[in-house]
Amino acid sequence: MTLNEQRTPTPVDQIAEQWVDTLVELDPTVGTYIGRNRDGAGFADYSPDGHARYIQAATEVITALDATPAVDAVDEVTTADLRSTLALDLESSAARLQLRDLNVIASPAQEIREVFDLMPTSTVADWSNISARLQAVPAAVTGYIETLRLGIEQGVTPARRQVIEVLGQARRNAANDGFFNHFVAEAGLETGSLPASLANDLTAGAHKAAAAYDTLAGFLSDELAPRATEEDAIGRDLYALSSRRFLGASIDLDETYEWGIQELARMVEEQESIARQIKPGATVLEAIEFLDTDPTRKLHGTDALQRWMQDTSDRAVAELGETQFDIPEEIRRLECMIAPTQEGGIYYTGPTDDFSRPGRMWWSVPVGVTEFDTWRELTTVYHEGVPGHHLQIGQAVYNRDKLNTWRRQLAGTSGHAEGWALYAERLMEQLGYLDDPADRLGMLDGQRMRAARVVLDIGVHLGKPVPDGSQKWTADYAFDFLAKNVNMNEGFVKFEVNRYLGWPGQAPSYKVGQRIWEQLRDEAEAREGTAFNIREFHRKALDLGGVGLDTLRSALQP
Repeated sequence: MTLNEQRTPTPVDQIAEQWVDTLVELDPTVGTYIGRNRDGAGFADYSPDGHARYIQAATEVITALDATPAVDAVDEVTTADLRSTLALDLESSAARLQLRDLNVIASPAQEIREVFDLMPTSTVADWSNISARLQAVPAAVTGYIETLRLGIEQGVTPARRQVIEVLGQARRNAANDGFFNHFVAEAGLETGSLPASLANDLTAGAHKAAAAYDTLAGFLSDELAPRATEEDAIGRDLYALSSRRFLGASIDLDETYEWGIQELARMVEEQESIARQIKPGATVLEAIEFLDTDPTRKLHGTDALQRWMQDTSDRAVAELGETQFDIPEEIRRLECMIAPTQEGGIYYTGPTDDFSRPGRMWWSVPVGVTEFDTWRELTTVYHEGVPGHHLQIGQAVYNRDKLNTWRRQLAGTSGHAEGWALYAERLMEQLGYLDDPADRLGMLDGQRMRAARVVLDIGVHLGKPVPDGSQKWTADYAFDFLAKNVNMNEGFVKFEVNRYLGWPGQAPSYKVGQRIWEQLRDEAEAREGTAFNIREFHRKALDLGGVGLDTLRSALQP
């Protein structure tokens, strides 16, 4: 079946579509994410009762899938991937991971605030929805506190390090000059004006949301921090579960740790070789210092950064669409944005199902950062845009005549998505887009970091010996280790290591996912010989949409 060839929905498709409806009902922010803004402007019930309802619904879907035969290969992928995803949810629930769901980057403490970044703001009706969601923040926070409090009662708590860091985030959101009050201060800028009653409601809602985060901060400080565990590592069993969630595949953790050490050494060697091309006889640090003084590779201010991101992305889309990929018109639009937060990090959000909101690349610029080096970040634009996340995710959304909504919008794993994005960076090198040694050094800087965190993440959570065998991994060693393997400031290193400590298994999924993508391509090339066509390999793989990596492997095998 070719792209956009109409396919008759099957009973399996109906189960998947009903599951999307259920998800949106249980968590209206899912509707916002996929563009169903009509489906409410509230939040999930983050309380224990809300979690129980989710688990019951997931169990019913597994039962329905088990009773429904697949009618074709598309169904086989849907059944395998949806069932495995939901089974992992049940397994995670049995391990009581929801009771300790708090970390510096991806937990309800961030999710409740971040959904506002995706809400439309161009009409009065849009701001009415925002007002309704602001009013719902206190209940969402209250439910979340109930779940964490149950964790305290059962002795299942997050690490104290995570609690302290999230406490700082909560206080910033609660501040008078924090996100919520700043957000509503801009209300009406696109619409021209808002009714006075709505403007008043928005102001009141912002105050309520900020007060809710103040309540969360108080709970974290007074109740959770004193009862939180001092141990950052989660141990082998929980780590193996977490790794499977992020990869959609089971891996040999010990073999992967040793591979990570070897891959890191290879990245260092490659970097050193490129450094000598940039400046004869230079070390990596000397080459970086040389590049950092080059005014032609500098951007000043976020406006210049945004324009450069957009121009670079537009050029890649136009050129790759002519030579390497079949890029539909609907996904040729990618908006490059400066994020409204200042937490650090670059990320991508996919388009809505009707493409009314395009795919977006976001740059959360830390406070005080005003200069940016293009040689460091060129590869990032390809990672987040085309041929990275935007091509991968946008292609799945476009493929609506073949894939159900769950497959297009919600399926997939970090290992699949981030692995493809790292694969895409190397592909751009192979296509000549990183021929400038400086740009290639920037790519290698990111690849080295991704290899380093495979070693760090597995090492610290499994308590393995450090690479030189001198001791076992500790959090303190992790900070020193990452600092030696990235050319970033202390604040970045602190945030990144705290992320790895609090979100186990996610960071390695990038490099491990890239490894699996490359293995699948190499296996296909060896199997097909002279008949192998890499463009066709990419088309077939991306037409699947988001899937776990075990599902991807099965689907690509003859």
